[in-house]
Amino acid sequence: METLTDTAFGLLFVIATVTLSLGSYMLARWFAGRGPYERHKEMAGTMVTRIAALHGLIIALVFAQEMTSYQRLETQTAAEASAIADVFNDAARYDPALLRPVQENMREYLKVVIDTEWTQLGAGRGLSDAAWAAWATAYEQVLDLMPQTPRQVSLRDHMLASLHAISASRDMREAEAITSVAHFFWIAALSGVVLIAFGHYIYAPERHNLVLLGLFSAYTGAILFLIFGFSNPYSPPAALHPAPLQTLAAKLLAGS
Repeated sequence: METLTDTAFGLLFVIATVTLSLGSYMLARWFAGRGPYERHKEMAGTMVTRIAALHGLIIALVFAQEMTSYQRLETQTAAEASAIADVFNDAARYDPALLRPVQENMREYLKVVIDTEWTQLGAGRGLSDAAWAAWATAYEQVLDLMPQTPRQVSLRDHMLASLHAISASRDMREAEAITSVAHFFWIAALSGVVLIAFGHYIYAPERHNLVLLGLFSAYTGAILFLIFGFSNPYSPPAALHPAPLQTLAAKLLAGS
């Protein structure tokens, strides 16, 4: 169902871009009046080529940056799940009876992140205070430990390092939600579509010309849709699900 919704939204994105392009072309034809346009073809062709080159470069750079951020978040989520598992398992190795509260806080942390925080980030409301509270409680509990053996010293140090890694992952997740450059990109992208269409006013609105302009616009719309989707990885249409955290939660909650 989600895939169908995303596909439908993508088609609407493409249709809107094609409509904008062809509408701009028709507006330019109306504004320029009746030909002849032959003496303007060289200048118009040069202008369109330069604008199209800049437009393509901007889209390529933004697409690459958004895709990189998306993949970085995916990798960081897996690293966060690994750090949570390390804290949980090291607590059992240290003293399962003494550190059961730490394990319970890790379970609670996972539940809040999956059930609440991910959606909250998608809505632009930042990280969950409840998740921070669960993390902080576990951190204080590990800090208060009094290791009696070298084994316990090593385990306590590793748990603290893992908790620091979880905190760093949280900060990175919040940064990914608020630092997208795509918000500043849309003016340049849409104005490029309009200007390129304007520059083709010298060509008659014949079927083949309209089809070619429509194909160009449709492809541009598809790329813009992908950029739009990757710009907010926490919500549709290209929502990145916290699969590593969900897999870990299923294992930890099953043993609670």
